[in-house]
Amino acid sequence: MNITQNFYDNMAADYDKLFLDWQAATREQAEILDKIFRDYGIDQTARILDCACGIGTQSIGLAALGYSLTSSDISDAELAEAAQRAEENKVTIRFEHADFTALEEVFSEQFDVVIAMDNPLAHMLTRADMDTAIQSITSRIRSGGLFVSSFRDYDALPEEKPTYSPPYIHKTQKGQRVSFQTWDWEGDVYHLTQYIIDDQGAPTVSKFDCALRAVRREELTDLLLAHGCREVVWKFPEETGFYQPIVIAKK
Repeated sequence: MNITQNFYDNMAADYDKLFLDWQAATREQAEILDKIFRDYGIDQTARILDCACGIGTQSIGLAALGYSLTSSDISDAELAEAAQRAEENKVTIRFEHADFTALEEVFSEQFDVVIAMDNPLAHMLTRADMDTAIQSITSRIRSGGLFVSSFRDYDALPEEKPTYSPPYIHKTQKGQRVSFQTWDWEGDVYHLTQYIIDDQGAPTVSKFDCALRAVRREELTDLLLAHGCREVVWKFPEETGFYQPIVIAKK
């Protein structure tokens, strides 16, 4: 089991603690993605593959809007969590274990849209790894379809090399929850430790480790164009309302 799979398996039961209101986030993010799709002429008849679905944050919201969702991840623990949440939200989603660097091993079909939200491709620690991931993802998109993914704004971070992320402080009925990350840099790669502190009576601390790479927009754009996309656009939070920059690539 690699460090990324281990990170998400261990974090599956706590992932929703990163949100003030996870249920509201599913609706809000689905509305943002729905607008992007419609701007490109894609409606609810589209077949969507969420190739890094996690606990279903985007998949469940989109399924609730009427989209046909297939959702995959490398973490069996997160897939199990997502399936349970889909059932609780009364939506139908096909779930599959799949690595987004080798989607063709699981999916023979192509999709109208492939999404990968919340910075998952930053787990590709070399350009060669990223090239493999982009080739795999674009191979599962039909001609005229879209790839939509979000990333941290990495164009400035490698120069600044911050050692931590600002904490999120969520007030709860019984106290508060604090989540933050520490970052240890080696070139463009940073080793991340995610802390979640639950102060709701007896305080508890959860800690999860992984590694990511600061991927510049130019690298992603070049790779997407090299693997069959004919148009690549970056949109930023002030335009979309999403908390990270979003890349939209049309095949």
